[in-house]
Amino acid sequence: MGEKLVVVGQGYVGLPLAMRAVAAGFDVVGVDVDERRVKRLNAAESYVEDVGDGALAAAHRSGRYVVGADYGAAEGFDVCVITVPTPLRDGVPDLRHIAAAGEAVAPLLRRGAAVVLESTTYPGTTEEYLLPLLEEGSGLRAPEDFHLGYSPERIDPGNGHWRLENTPKVVSGIDAASLERIRAFYARLVDQVVPVSSPQVAELCKLLENTFRHVNIALVNELSIFAQQLGIDVWEAIDAASTKPFGYMRFTPGPGVGGHCLPIDPSYLSWKVKRSLGHNFQFVELANDINRHMPDQVVRRLGLALNRSRKPVNGSRVLALGLAYKKNAGDCRESPAIDVVRGLRKLGADVRAADPHVDSFLLPPGVEVVAFSERELAEADAVVVLTDHDCFDYALVQRASAFVLDTRNRCRGPNVERL
Repeated sequence: MGEKLVVVGQGYVGLPLAMRAVAAGFDVVGVDVDERRVKRLNAAESYVEDVGDGALAAAHRSGRYVVGADYGAAEGFDVCVITVPTPLRDGVPDLRHIAAAGEAVAPLLRRGAAVVLESTTYPGTTEEYLLPLLEEGSGLRAPEDFHLGYSPERIDPGNGHWRLENTPKVVSGIDAASLERIRAFYARLVDQVVPVSSPQVAELCKLLENTFRHVNIALVNELSIFAQQLGIDVWEAIDAASTKPFGYMRFTPGPGVGGHCLPIDPSYLSWKVKRSLGHNFQFVELANDINRHMPDQVVRRLGLALNRSRKPVNGSRVLALGLAYKKNAGDCRESPAIDVVRGLRKLGADVRAADPHVDSFLLPPGVEVVAFSERELAEADAVVVLTDHDCFDYALVQRASAFVLDTRNRCRGPNVERL
């Protein structure tokens, strides 16, 4: 038998990790508390865009992948990786899922086993929060009896180039032996492992990566508002700036930030700084404020455009193209596009939405889901491009629509206004 790996959480982070580990020869036990997910996984039906149904079926056929909603098959594991969500609740980090995973894993710990946390969180979580849970529930002590560390996930759902195996993996441990154990584990799964000196460094690394993106997106979002008011094409300016081969990285405006990371992770860092040091992390808080209000800005711009045509938002038909939080993905939870739709609905607009990637049951009530078609484009008083899926024909969008508010820079024409 191969080494037994338990992956707690079978979402966009845990499922690709499980599949990669199966391919590397591990006996993998996937655990997910969502029984609907477990049912789909056992039917070889993937809900994660980076894992195809075929890969899932092959993992089942290998006999080295089992999945369940409990920890019945997890006993005797060699390595356990925790990839559960870490949301915010009332602006405060919500570690309930980590606590539940830690409490469930602890009684199964045995000497020499390793536990790795991958969930994004504030510096200190691994050693100050998870470690006591594991020790109390197992009766063992780390690092004497078991290994513990942190490795931030770097999954970019839908990215066909940068996948788990070719993205450098930052790893850490609570001591040298833990670090080596965890380094050796990930070296079997990825091309490059990057060891750092402590879990707190690794935890901060992840927050730095996403905070960097968050504040730069906020910069161009605010710039797009002022550029429009000044009568300057911000997209042309961005294209021109992008020709500089050094000292510049391209970021583009949009209807806000969404997904599992950007709206949340920087707030973990801000919360930690405030709680530990008593200071406000002003960059993060300003970026939060700007990005949080971008959906309102899109609604305002659409209202002004309709007003120029002597049409109120109330009663106008608006076709929203794309509701997922990112291009070519299917998850619309934490999506700014959903906030735009809610804002338009609140003002009385008749909103219809086209997004073949998104399950309709995730959408707000009162939003009619339609197929992308020339007829839907032509019958709308306004079309708003919110998520620029490649499946949409943008030449048709420009040609068939009376007016287009394009928040993603995919359309051109006299009837198109770009964010």
